[in-house]
Amino acid sequence: MADLPATRFLDPRTPPHVATLTLIVAAGAMSMNVFLPALPAMSSHFAVDYRVMQLSVALYLAMNGLLQIVVGPISDRFGRRPVILWSLALFLIATLGCIFAPNVQTFLAFRMGQAAIVGGMAISRAVIRDIHPPDRAASMLGYVTMGMSVVPMIGPAFGGLLDQSFGWQSIFWAQFLLAGFVMALAWRDMGETFTRREGGFAAQVREYPELLLSPRFWGYCLAAAFASGAFFAYLGGAPFVASEIYAMNSATMGIYFGAPALGYFLGNYLSGRYAVRVGVNGMVLWGSIISTGGMIFSLAIFTAGFATAEVFFGFMTVIGLGNGLVLPSANAGMLSVRPRLAGSASGLGGAIMIGGGAGLSALAGALLTPETGAFPLIWIMLLSSAAAILAVLAVIRRERRL
Repeated sequence: MADLPATRFLDPRTPPHVATLTLIVAAGAMSMNVFLPALPAMSSHFAVDYRVMQLSVALYLAMNGLLQIVVGPISDRFGRRPVILWSLALFLIATLGCIFAPNVQTFLAFRMGQAAIVGGMAISRAVIRDIHPPDRAASMLGYVTMGMSVVPMIGPAFGGLLDQSFGWQSIFWAQFLLAGFVMALAWRDMGETFTRREGGFAAQVREYPELLLSPRFWGYCLAAAFASGAFFAYLGGAPFVASEIYAMNSATMGIYFGAPALGYFLGNYLSGRYAVRVGVNGMVLWGSIISTGGMIFSLAIFTAGFATAEVFFGFMTVIGLGNGLVLPSANAGMLSVRPRLAGSASGLGGAIMIGGGAGLSALAGALLTPETGAFPLIWIMLLSSAAAILAVLAVIRRERRL
């Protein structure tokens, strides 16, 4: 961790303020779920089947994962600031493309382009690791993601209201305005936190196997991937559950859809407060156990015949709580395995996490039908959460051997 000057807000010669990092991550989080209540209206607009519009989730996540493989190493070579600014600029262009798309193919192409915002989300994590040691980084990541979790909490409700009042394009105009503001703020406040090392990009590439061959790195990656995989499956399947099984309109769907973010807010608050005391591994383990337990109870209640919308979405708050405990510490853990490659670790870890999420999102969308109800989605989320427990237990077991 390099010696860096103290943070001064709106001074690009110092590390960015936590509020700036929070808004950068929030802009990316908003792009992920704010438009979901409008999927039925978008299906009608483009005259395509609902399942085609669901691809806007899976394709976005897949491109998001691929880009994270690239943005991490680039930030380790050229610095954090340029990667974040270019990510926001490309997102603005892609958002305009979504608004004016003449057909669904063009829309989906620009929707994939919106994934450029992941540069800001991924590299913000590396910035925090540049500034703070591991346990403190987990705490700070908790506070950052706690602040940004307000966006996915209210975003779907806001998106549903915009859709009903002004049409689905207004949701993307809202994204454009937020991202434009965040880019201006980052330009003014985002000081460089990465110190370039001698040897250039080739020397950095020679060090990658040290990261890729680390069992601890893969353990934290898989814990984060499986924990968040439950949420990404929810992103792919919950709009269908809400609109096709429970016949919700876009405004009502938006209100219910924010349930996981409520738990995520609490989980990130607890991470910010207790990560230093409990430790990275303890937070990941307890978060995974809570998510798995919540899905077991949800499955039991559904099996008993109480398959209501309130039960389904109510237990999604438990998934959010578990993710809020797991992700800050798992991310801090994977970034701390090789601190000098924090950007690469952030990018690769994010690619694994979101790439797996894209697969689970597509799987949930493919398995759900009016006849199955929400059961396939609950099972996917349960199994994914349980796999996160196994991943972190493997890390804990290895550390006890050392």
